Amino acid sequence: MRTKVRRRPSGLVLLTDRRVARGPLVEVVASAVGGGVRWVVLRERDLPRAERHALAVELRAVLADVDGTLVVAGPDPLDGNAVHLPAAGPYPPPRLGLVGRSCHDTDELARLTTEDCATISPVFPTATKPGYGPPLRPEGLRELVAASPVPVLALGGIETPEQVRACVAAGAVGVAVLGALMRAESPSDTATTLGSAFNEASTPVSRPAPDGGDLPEKGCGRP
Repeated sequence: MRTKVRRRPSGLVLLTDRRVARGPLVEVVASAVGGGVRWVVLRERDLPRAERHALAVELRAVLADVDGTLVVAGPDPLDGNAVHLPAAGPYPPPRLGLVGRSCHDTDELARLTTEDCATISPVFPTATKPGYGPPLRPEGLRELVAASPVPVLALGGIETPEQVRACVAAGAVGVAVLGALMRAESPSDTATTLGSAFNEASTPVSRPAPDGGDLPEKGCGRP
């Protein structure tokens, strides 16, 4: 039986891209972690394995202080236990503690087997995912969330609290953000702002019950 990690990605998830980061990648990630990020997906797939492995070691050290998790894009976990795979493969998924998969439509979602979660993209217009057609928008995201057999993270062009709230309302358990954090003047402040929007949208609120008590109420359209 596959060993499971303690939890699945949720909330604000940071995807790395050193080519657009405003400063050294580890410093940008550390700043975002200071603002509340607890899940980081290491991309940088153009780097030689040795360099990418060294980067993974540095990022794991940053996340260790806050009990965070590094997920590695691609099938090689770089001596870790969590990966995020492209839609194209490999199939079947490797046996690791956490396996995510990038998906863009119902056909790709239907191919999921033992994956733990999926990203759905692009939700909003983005230069990072130009090859996957027009943006889904929250309405399309909602339809794919309903079709997914696993929890879904929204990805693509998410830059504002309003967009975060719309993704939560559509049923996403988290939002994966690249440009808004990599390019931020203060990744910490941006992470705090977006993370607070997610938490507020995900937190049930109370409404008065007929007998004068409080009844829980689902917040911001959560299913």
